Amino acid sequence: MFIAKEKKKTNIAEYILYMWQVEDLIRAFAFDSKSLCDKLFINQDLKEEAKKDLYYWYENLAEMMKIEQVKDKGHVQVVQNIVNELTEIHFNLLYEKKDPKYGQLVFESANNLVEFRKKSNISNDISDVELALNALYGVLILKLKHQEISKQTIKAVDGFSKILSYLSLKYKELENQDLQDL
Repeated sequence: MFIAKEKKKTNIAEYILYMWQVEDLIRAFAFDSKSLCDKLFINQDLKEEAKKDLYYWYENLAEMMKIEQVKDKGHVQVVQNIVNELTEIHFNLLYEKKDPKYGQLVFESANNLVEFRKKSNISNDISDVELALNALYGVLILKLKHQEISKQTIKAVDGFSKILSYLSLKYKELENQDLQDL
């Protein structure tokens, strides 16, 4: 919860990846928030109020996953909405604003996006933004499992990271602009 709040403020792509990891953690603990919290925070010096807040955060997210029927796979709508917002920004930068820097980042990664889509058997319904997030998440999981990652994959994911970093920056700029308009 604390990490999620910080990531949401600083880097929205990292927030999405973090939330996907939390969803998988909840699944791994069979939606038992108490066991999950006991295991995750056993060595942490947290005040009782913070522990309670964390438990309820995990419990609410687990309940949301059940209600939205993403118990086995998929993502809660609140996180998917952010992916969709990033996708809108992606299209806006490419086709409306024709941002040359962003266009270059996407161009440099285009072949890797196509190759990853093909190798992963991911349909064309999934945006390039979500595809890039999936690639980064996959590499994160491989790292957690201490599995080898090819140099080609690392290079491809580096390009995806640059795209997502740029989108995160633009997302934050738009968010700040919306706050100023209030």
